[in-house]
Amino acid sequence: MKKTFILLSALVFSILRCAGMPIIDPDLLEEMRNRNDNEKVKINILMQEQSDSHALRLEASRLDTKQERRDFVIGALKRQASTTQSDVLTLLRTMEQDGIVEEIRPLWIVNSISCMANKAAIARLALRSEIMTVYHCKESRWLFDDEYISCIEGENRDIADNLLQVNAQQVWELGYTGEGVLIGIIDTGVSLTHADLQGRFWDGGAEYPNHGYDFYSHDNDPSDERGHGTHVAGTICGTGASGTQTGIAPGAKIMSLKVFDANELTDEAVWIEAMQFAVEHGAHVLNMSLGQPLPDASVKFMMRQACDNTLAAGVVAAVCAGNVRQMQSMIPIPYNIYSPGDCPPPHIHDDQMVNSGGTSCVICVGAVDSNNNIAGFSSVGPSVWTDVAQYNDYPYTPGDAIEIGLIRPDISAPGVHIKSLDYSNNNGYTLKDGTSMATPLVAGTIALMFSKDGELTPEQIDEILERTATPLTEHKSNDFGAGLLNAYAAVMAVGEDGMYELETVNANVYPNPSNDSFTVTCHGMRQINVFASDGRLTKSIPTEDETEIISGLEDGVYIIQITTEDSITNHKVIKINTL
Repeated sequence: MKKTFILLSALVFSILRCAGMPIIDPDLLEEMRNRNDNEKVKINILMQEQSDSHALRLEASRLDTKQERRDFVIGALKRQASTTQSDVLTLLRTMEQDGIVEEIRPLWIVNSISCMANKAAIARLALRSEIMTVYHCKESRWLFDDEYISCIEGENRDIADNLLQVNAQQVWELGYTGEGVLIGIIDTGVSLTHADLQGRFWDGGAEYPNHGYDFYSHDNDPSDERGHGTHVAGTICGTGASGTQTGIAPGAKIMSLKVFDANELTDEAVWIEAMQFAVEHGAHVLNMSLGQPLPDASVKFMMRQACDNTLAAGVVAAVCAGNVRQMQSMIPIPYNIYSPGDCPPPHIHDDQMVNSGGTSCVICVGAVDSNNNIAGFSSVGPSVWTDVAQYNDYPYTPGDAIEIGLIRPDISAPGVHIKSLDYSNNNGYTLKDGTSMATPLVAGTIALMFSKDGELTPEQIDEILERTATPLTEHKSNDFGAGLLNAYAAVMAVGEDGMYELETVNANVYPNPSNDSFTVTCHGMRQINVFASDGRLTKSIPTEDETEIISGLEDGVYIIQITTEDSITNHKVIKINTL
């Protein structure tokens, strides 16, 4: 055993000297020290040639339809993988016959191959010039919010509070329910028998008869063994058949993409394979209420490549920020956000422009409680990408006005005491906490937006969601992102002609600043909400008048949100005692 490892180490470090990069990741070398000669370990093989997702998007943008653009990107990624992986796959299959490699799984959404391999196999891979690096693909927990607070049986007909908090009912009244939209749920699986999900599953045909796939066990049974994925699915499209309307997009359909074992363990290769499947099989939106804290650079590179190429294919993903806000002594800023929630969004917000970088498919979601206070567990940004050499963007220096890192999250949604479906009871409901519970509200809202215009791009979706969010801080922040999700405002900002309309309200607020009251004038007003700079709702005024006076505010900065019959706008005002 010792002799084999010495030979492997000598080989690897001679390659390091020649190529100037770790062909075999040092963590993998350390892992092999603890293995015998015949013992296999799971590895990811990253190919030297990786796609330029920005160039892919530019090429695809010349095509007319969203489907044509997706097909073009998928075809290009598959061709790259087929060409560059060919010789390595031949070697792996030869070594498989020799019994030193098994479970070979090539990917194309990231140009990589995962497999189980022993020391001798890894040593032979280290000789291949077309390989960027080989690293240990470690299994770990990617879920940290699996607490069931209580179990609630079916009740009299009602609507879950989190849906009302983001104005979902107003969207349904317009006739948009997510019909025709397919959402891929990458999670613990989904209960296939819950009454509130019947009729809501993707038709996978004879090849995928159970509406999805189990990528961990590699079989056709994506049933939920833990409950997390079923709860998420209920928030997306639970129909209310058992009594409570839990789904924000009850007309949407879901694809169950199981990536965990019964103990909620998984690794990034499993997750990325599920992501690839969803992109290839027509999902319009991905919900990823999962993530890994403190991943190493190779894992971060894998995940961002997958998210970059998913964006190139025109697919958007709602991804949880994480639930480790109170663990900053162990998981400090700028690493408190889970990966892939730490990947950049499709659209660069104005407040990010001072330190902008690349983009990906990820809309990162934080959690608030029923009073729009930040949830005590909701992970806090910013994130940084200077630790991944292939990207080296979004630098972060604490207190610096320029190097602000990547602002995370992008938006917030209710994530405390969220009522949704119980996987263990076909007519039951349960309450759960987590940014995992906030994320499907965003995925479902995207489905509502697609109901109005199916050709929206991820960039447009992200911009609309952020610009129509109810502001909870003066600027996009590392607590709330751009603010609280407002499903009604987001859908209203999508134009009937396929264009999006964000500045349609002709409203005036004056004087500003003011030492007394503010006058609001606007045709068609229905509601005025006033938010303090810390996000607290200080006044809520229903109205059908064209003029309203707002008085009684203490000194400070406020956001006045004006809702009309068909849109929403926000005005920042300053109340100061002496002018």
